[in-house]
Amino acid sequence: MSKIALVDDDRNILTSVSMTLEAEGFEVETYNDGQSALDAFNRKLPDMAVLDIKMPRMDGMDLLQRLRQKTSMPVIFLTSKDDEIDEVLGLRMGADDYVKKPFSQRLLVERIRALLRRQEAVDGVEIAETEENKIIERGELTMDPLRHAVKWKGKDVTLTVTEFLLLQALAQRPGFVKSRDQLMDVAYDDQVYVDDRTIDSHIKRLRKKMRSVDEEFSAIETLYGIGYRYNEE
Repeated sequence: MSKIALVDDDRNILTSVSMTLEAEGFEVETYNDGQSALDAFNRKLPDMAVLDIKMPRMDGMDLLQRLRQKTSMPVIFLTSKDDEIDEVLGLRMGADDYVKKPFSQRLLVERIRALLRRQEAVDGVEIAETEENKIIERGELTMDPLRHAVKWKGKDVTLTVTEFLLLQALAQRPGFVKSRDQLMDVAYDDQVYVDDRTIDSHIKRLRKKMRSVDEEFSAIETLYGIGYRYNEE
């Protein structure tokens, strides 16, 4: 049974969403501010977290920043209906997905299930070695899909589930262009729609992490209006 942390200062959302998730077979922990959630996460991490952005004591952005210092567990942001800035900032800081308020609880459940399936895939849970999860070595890059491990020039790089899957898709075929639609198919289930901005934000975050260990990193090339490709260095 997967454990989901739901963090929101709206008690109606905490009550209704937790009831829905529990009916779907999840174990749910609820928190009405970011600090309370962080205190609990420091004791034991859930399998994934659903975070509101605007909360007292510690908002969702600050909480995500603290989490990304210690874990790559999946995170979904709940964003205001018209606040695109929140969505972009959240994705660039390392959120895996976002759902706009007001939202369909069925949609949220599908997003949660999709993220957990992807997490299991990159964790290599009871998965035999296949072409898709063999160790990838491309120049200075080494990826181990079964261990969710990435090294660049021998240095560890911690990636979220989404970032890992995008890098894996690009690095598997160096020099070949992947369109944004193709990358969406890799990183998200068919029933989950995301727009181009989501993929672009994940790629920017991915580049930033690679450049944190190598300022000269340039292996991921943008082809404007087309997509992205990995150039083996």
